[in-house]
Formats: sequence, structure tokens, C-alpha cells
Amino acid sequence: MRLATVIAASALLLAACAPQTGAGSAAPGTGAAIEITVAHTDAGDALAGAGGKTLYTLSTDTSDTSTCTGNCANTWPPLLGDGSQVTPGDGVSGSFGTITRPGGEKQVTHDGKPLYYYSGDQNAGDSSGDGVGGVWSIATVGASSASQPAGAGASGTQQPSATPYRAPGY
Repeated sequence: MRLATVIAASALLLAACAPQTGAGSAAPGTGAAIEITVAHTDAGDALAGAGGKTLYTLSTDTSDTSTCTGNCANTWPPLLGDGSQVTPGDGVSGSFGTITRPGGEKQVTHDGKPLYYYSGDQNAGDSSGDGVGGVWSIATVGASSASQPAGAGASGTQQPSATPYRAPGY
């Protein structure tokens, strides 16, 4: 009986020490592809990770530092993984990269901003974390938004026509 108790306690200890990942995060070191899609939320179009869950950014982060650690990271699980393993879905623009978190894990960034999930979101497309504390925002899809007029570039200016002919007098 005592041996069974020791074995059970050892198994629990090993399980507790195993690397933990946030909701929808890629396990560190797996090299697993991370698919990023577009979620159509009440707050607007946002990047979405696993299961269509909305991704967020924190205004106090920098391009190389996550300021959400400890209890914050329990509420706002980081999107863990290697940014070079991101597969952007239809409508996703911008660049993906990686930062190293204070604990040594790799976190995916979009246009230099670390990405997070919100534990309060229950379903794909939820955006209940948008605006929390005045510092959390949905991770926007990128510069080329579907709301831009046709023929508009990233700056919103009209682009030249691709028509192969010229109007008379030019």
C-alpha cells in the first residue's frame, strides 16, 4: 500500500512539473504549425488562434518584452510558439515573429506586438477582453482591411488603374 502511495505521489509531481501551455498555444519546442485566421467579432475583425479564439495585444508591451506575467498570464494566456511557424489564413496580413518571455518560453508576435488569448472568452469570435483596463485590444488583422475601398492602398489613397489602355489625349 505504501509503495502505491509513493508511486501515485510521484506521478502527480511529474504531471505538475510538466510544461504547461495556454489555451490554444503550441507546445514549446514542438515546431508545430500555428494557424492564424480572422475572427469577425463585435469589436471588429481580429486575429484568431486555435479554435477561432480571438487574440489580443497589451499596450504596455514592447516589441521585445511581454509585461503580462504571473497572475496576468493566467487571465491572458500568451500564444506560445515560434512566429516562423505561423500559417496565416485568408485575410491575415502583417508579419509574425517571436519574443522570449521572462520564463524562457517563446511567444508569437504580430507586427511586433506579443499575442494573448483572454480566459473570459468562451467561444470562437468572442471579444469580451477588448478594452479591459484600457490597455487590452483585439489584435487587428493588419493594414489591408476589408473595410478599405476597392483600389485603395494601405494609405487609403487611390491606386492607378490596371486598365491596359489610355484615354484619348494622354
